[in-house]
This record gives sequence, C-alpha cells and structure tokens, in this order.
Amino acid sequence: MNEQLVIKTDTLSKQFGKDYRVKNVCLCVPERSIYGFLGPNGAGKTTTLKMILGLLKTTNGEISLFGKKLTPKNRLSLLSQIGSLIESPSYYGHLTGEENLDIMRRLRGLPVGSVADVLRIVRLEDEKKKLVSQYSLGMKQRLGIANALLGFPKLLILDEPTNGLDPAGIQEMRALIKSLPEQFGMTLLVSSHLLTEIDQIATHVGIIRRGELVFQDSLEQLHARSTHHLALRTGDNLATQTICRKNGMVTESHGDFLLTPMLTDDEIISYCAQLWKAGIPIFRIEERKKSLEDIFLELTGNGETL
Repeated sequence: MNEQLVIKTDTLSKQFGKDYRVKNVCLCVPERSIYGFLGPNGAGKTTTLKMILGLLKTTNGEISLFGKKLTPKNRLSLLSQIGSLIESPSYYGHLTGEENLDIMRRLRGLPVGSVADVLRIVRLEDEKKKLVSQYSLGMKQRLGIANALLGFPKLLILDEPTNGLDPAGIQEMRALIKSLPEQFGMTLLVSSHLLTEIDQIATHVGIIRRGELVFQDSLEQLHARSTHHLALRTGDNLATQTICRKNGMVTESHGDFLLTPMLTDDEIISYCAQLWKAGIPIFRIEERKKSLEDIFLELTGNGETL
C-alpha cells in the first residue's frame, strides 16, 4: 500500500493472562478509504479498535495516527480528530436525541450548530425532540453515529454498526457510511463479522483470525483470489485423474467431482475424446468460481462462527 496512512500499527498485541487476544497486528488504513475490519466473532476486532482509541493498554507494539506515533504527550490531540462508536451506544433515555447530543457538544466545546448538522446527516432531524427511550434500535445506532460525527473528525471508527438492524436500517447505514469519505473527506474503519456488509461498502479489507491478521489489501485484491475452474463428474474419476496427469494437468477431488483449471474449448474437446476412447462416461462438466465466502472461510478457518 503506497497511500498515505491514517492508521498504522506495528506488531500490535494484547495479552490477557497467558492468552493473546490480539497478536502482532500490523494494520494499514489508507486516507479516505473505507477499511473493512473483518473476522469471526471473538477474533479480536473490538480489542484492536479499543487499543487504537486508547481504551485498552497495549501489551506490545506501536500505533501511529495521521502519520504520528501515538504517545502520552500527543494522545489527546490525535484522538480529538477521531470519532467512534464502539459496541452499543449509551444515552440518557429521559432526554431527547437533540439534548443528548448537546451534552456531548458542550463537553467537547464544539459550536452550537454542529448538533443540527449531524442530525441532518444521519436523517434524525425530524426525531430530535423525541425521547431516546422511544427510539428504535436503528434510530439509536444513527444517534450513536451522529455523536461520533460531532466535530467532523478526520477518522471515524465504527464497531459493528449494522448489528441488530432490520434490512431497511442496514441499507440506510450502508448508504450513510459510503457517503462520508466523498462528502467530508473522512477515513472510516468499520468492523464487522458480516462478509456481505463489508463487500458492499469497503475499499480495503483486513481479515483477522484468532487475534492475527491473515489478509490485508484492497477489496479488489480479495476478489482476485476468486479463481475460475471446471468441475467434471465422470463414471470413473480415478481413471480420469490418471489421464489428466499424463497430460500434465493437476486435478483435485471434491466430492463426486474433479476440479480442474480453466480449459479452452479445444482442450475440453481433446480431453472428452480421450475419456470416450478409454470408455469413461462423462456425466457433467460445469464452470465454477470460488465465492468470496469460500475465500473468507479459507482465511479464517472452516467451521468457525461468522
């Protein structure tokens, strides 16, 4: 990654007792990107985000924000440029959405108009006089993002922002997240265990498994791992493998099928002729493509909770 980095961690680790929750994680989050931080539940996503925000002390490693190493001296100045929503937002239920945001605005010494601005961005301006105790889960999530947007930070960190939302709420949240880099020049770090969500919003992806980063690159490069191949089912797969091997082609057994690399039409005709000559019936030939979900499962371990 040659882009200017908003977040860079070097061997970031967090140990609880004898166990590492996060181990040697080196995140690289480019400026104005939507970085999808993806992994199964319990993989270490929230722990990593809390260390970046100074909510958890690191065991080892370094954190750089906006090109500067995070130290006790510059901690407040750097973190003041970050907005975040970690886990479930907490509010005063007996106050309105507007009143809740105004408390945070005063604590941070921000202009009066900033509350109206963020309410408009998250489309809660018509609900600002409503008590938060009467808000739906989706409205509370949007209010949480409005709070994170106060002061229009350079970096916005969102931990599972679509958790518990209905399909309409997820779609609204997705549209909001995608609009922020272009509209306000923000960089977003969004964690999720939902592959489909990250696939629809991210420009870059980091995948964590059991506390270790197992993939990091652009979303385009993740998709590039999705290779095409042919699936072949015959009357004698073992004999078919022998014929393929003699022709220098490696095959892989997958249930009742043999998986082969992609072939040209002429190559398929040639192999079919050889199988027919050997008396091996061909039941099916189909083109397959490894899905993004298959790639994710390979990287994080088959059978883990998504």
